[in-house]
Amino acid sequence: MASVRSITAEELHRLINSGQGVTILDIRNETDYRDWKIEGKQVTSVNIPYFLFLEEEEQLYAQIPGDTPTVVVCAKGGSSEFVANLLTERGYDACSLEGGMLAWSQLYHPVTVYEDDKLKIIQINRLSKGCLSYAVISQGKGMIIDPSQKVDVYLDLAEQHGFRIEHVVDSHLHADHISGGSQLADRTGATYYISSGEAKGTNLKFEPLERHPRIRVGEINVEVLAIPTPGHTPGSTSFLIGNRFLMSGDTIFVGGLGRPDLGGKAQEWALDLYDTVFNKLNGIPDDCLVLPAHYADINEIGDNGIVGAALGEIRENNEIMRNDNQDSFREHVASAVSTEKPPNFEEIVAINRGELQVDAEKAIELEIGPNRCAVHHHG
Repeated sequence: MASVRSITAEELHRLINSGQGVTILDIRNETDYRDWKIEGKQVTSVNIPYFLFLEEEEQLYAQIPGDTPTVVVCAKGGSSEFVANLLTERGYDACSLEGGMLAWSQLYHPVTVYEDDKLKIIQINRLSKGCLSYAVISQGKGMIIDPSQKVDVYLDLAEQHGFRIEHVVDSHLHADHISGGSQLADRTGATYYISSGEAKGTNLKFEPLERHPRIRVGEINVEVLAIPTPGHTPGSTSFLIGNRFLMSGDTIFVGGLGRPDLGGKAQEWALDLYDTVFNKLNGIPDDCLVLPAHYADINEIGDNGIVGAALGEIRENNEIMRNDNQDSFREHVASAVSTEKPPNFEEIVAINRGELQVDAEKAIELEIGPNRCAVHHHG
């Protein structure tokens, strides 16, 4: 059998964004595929489990379009080579994703959201998880908001854009992915901030966000206003820059609100979320750009590659953000959450509290899978 062509996760991402269309043939089992897969606006996704190709049934190939390049994907990049070779022998323009879904889970894509002579904001999109982190840069100094566990991404970004990381903040104690906040602060000498409401009683070395309502980044007047916005978790905090940009953590998403049930207090935390939406954020103008920590749907990525929307647009498109009846809001939010929790969320929370240590391989294994931190309320 001839050696089959393979592409990296970075090359696949460029292919998906090229606009020419691509077929992703996912050969994992149906359960894994339904749970989590590679998506894109120009992607045709087909699931045919690997074992079916071993039976050499020719009708399988009728399900695979032949008019676009086909990238075969498995869990770790082994069995996909075999299937890509079968397709190549039948005339398909096929290749294998090197490292499979494991490699896709480690892909981070930075996009510049805003830049002038005083301020630059970069959104770092971890595509496989729908996780978003941010670099706020001014005068050669920077703040990283909600860093994921692959901290070399942020170190490389600092070198590439010529800034020193002085502040690292987590908007809340994450349940769906391992935070890189504490580790990144250790490696850079930066200060690590998180709310005491999230980290009190843990083994973390942190500065309580409530003691730093303003954090200056750089020599110019770029101030980050830390706003307690409980609801998703009791200590959730959002960060406001000049009434123009709101890094909202898991409180407000482009397509919904943060789910309030992961602490087992859905009704109570839903009331906190009500207070956040209708009181604490009420004075922020409609044209403020909301930049969340997650997205749940590929369609939330704009044509410019950025996940974000004006606060007024989010208010207009989300029925629950227009429902100021407290009891109705609480019932609606508490009842709309998914019964499915983020995969391995109890272990991930323990790691983020500094109570559980795992090696890099185990950390990657725990994180693989979808993000489930949003509650959608379109209507």
